[in-house]
Parts: sequence; structure tokens; C-alpha cells
Amino acid sequence: MADSSTDWRGRATTAALRSAYGWIAIYVAAIWLIEIVDTVALGSRLERDGIHPRELSGLPGILWAPFLHDGWGHVLSNTVPLAVLGGLVGLRGRARWAAVTAITIVLGGALTWLLGGAGNHIGASGVVFGYFGALLGAAVFERRPAAIAPALVALMLYYGLIVGLVPQNGISWEGHLFGLVSGLASARVLADPGRRRPRRRGPGHDDDVDLSAFPPGFDFGAPHN
Repeated sequence: MADSSTDWRGRATTAALRSAYGWIAIYVAAIWLIEIVDTVALGSRLERDGIHPRELSGLPGILWAPFLHDGWGHVLSNTVPLAVLGGLVGLRGRARWAAVTAITIVLGGALTWLLGGAGNHIGASGVVFGYFGALLGAAVFERRPAAIAPALVALMLYYGLIVGLVPQNGISWEGHLFGLVSGLASARVLADPGRRRPRRRGPGHDDDVDLSAFPPGFDFGAPHN
């Protein structure tokens, strides 16, 4: 019985790690665990290690910032949208979710380091905005149901995120903005080229119909027996 139970848990763990949702759960668990350890045992020392724009000591923060938060309210406010929007991105597979997450963290963090205002930029909200941008970007660049449907859900649930792009004190609106930009960039990079709208072929080819199956000089206006 013990061997059977262990085998079942092993299969469940393997299945979870093969899915984007398993990794989303790990990410959410990680930000909570880090916040608990930092608050309870480290006197909030870790949260100082975010992105410090244009300071060499702040470069490592590009990778650490999405896991660090300024208190329970901060981490709580990011948890649900991180899971929901990440889950919508994950509908198209673990590889796509991982690529969007990586591009958002690295590119969004680098832009914040280069162009952000002075201070300590931390929080998973940049990733949240990255997921939002990736969903909207996929709908724009691919224009097919598999991309449009998740984008509509994201808009209905989180259209209020736009407020986070307004410059305001105490909030890394630059991290939000560059997260959104990075999400849009990831959607452009990852767009399935076979699913994009066909391009027009220049003068004299204003339609999208493939006529290559017809013989040269075929008269479409004349009746044929």
C-alpha cells in the first residue's frame, strides 16, 4: 500500500510539473514563503534587494524583485491576479507560459533598471502586467479564437489594471508599464506565424483568395459546360 501511495504521489508531482499550472502554484507558494521568512525571521531585510535603477548593486534585483514584497497586503494583492492571468497564459501550454514569464522578468526588469525612477522596485505586479500584456498582444497579433477568448476574459476581470500605469507615489508604476510592454513584446515574439492574418500581395492582388489551382487565363466571367 505504501509503495502504491508513493507511486501515485510521484505521478501526480510529475504531471503537475509538466503543466503551467503546477509552476504557477510553485511561483505563488514561493512569494508567500519568501514573505513569511523575510517578515518573521529576517526583519524584512530581503525586500531591500529589489531593482535600484542605474545602480550596479541593483542589477541582481531584476531577478529577485518579482519574488519580493513590502508586507502582507502587497503580496496578497498580487496573488490572485498572478494566478488568474498566469492561468490564462498557461492555457496555451507550459512552454509559452515559461517564455512569457522569463521575457517579462528579464526585459521588464531591465527596462525598469534603465528608465525607472529612483528607489527600490519590488513585487510580482510587473509579472501580472506582463501576463495582461501578453494576453492582449496575442489577440492583436494572431486574431484567432484561441488568443482572443483569453484576452476578453482578462479584460473583463482586470480592466482596472490600467490605473496602475498612472504615475503615483509609493507604487512602481514604471515596473507596471515595462511589465506590460514586455508582455506585448513576448506576444509578438511568440505569435504563431501560421496563424497571423495573411498579408496583401501588392497591386492587382487585393483579395486573400488563393487562385493557384485554376489554369492560367481562366475566365471567371464566362459560362462553361
